[in-house]
Amino acid sequence: MGFATDSEIRIIAEKYNYSKQKMIFMLRDIQEINERNFISEAQAKVLADIIKVSISDVYEVITFYSMLNDKPKGKYIIEVCKSGPCFVRNSKVILGYLEDILNIKVGETTKDNFFTLQCTSCIGGCDIAPAMKIGEKVYGNLTREKVKKILDEYRRDVSCQEQ
Repeated sequence: MGFATDSEIRIIAEKYNYSKQKMIFMLRDIQEINERNFISEAQAKVLADIIKVSISDVYEVITFYSMLNDKPKGKYIIEVCKSGPCFVRNSKVILGYLEDILNIKVGETTKDNFFTLQCTSCIGGCDIAPAMKIGEKVYGNLTREKVKKILDEYRRDVSCQEQ
């Protein structure tokens, strides 16, 4: 993983037939290539030029959708659900616990750039509330112990990959 180059952005735009209506998919693909889960200003400008829209049009999409980022994020983005079912099942307690053990607030990234903590609306886990999502994986019926175990597994997986 690295940083999407101009030629990679051109290939992505071509994949979606340079369609302005598919800009969200292009931006998602660019972000997935980038190591820190974000789209840089330079990349936004390149895409704007390629699909012939203004840079403000590109930023309108980036800032509207919570899944897109214009600032660097951690390797893993933790999204805590704050919808009704999760809220009444103590998602606020889980969020507070995550802030404590990660030593960050919502919207921040850990010093090691490993985790970014965010809140989101429904992630489709109402039956397993309270729930959180890391990447594309949803975790539910959360307790402090379960959250600690999940985070420890992510850290262990990375340390195993580095050996």
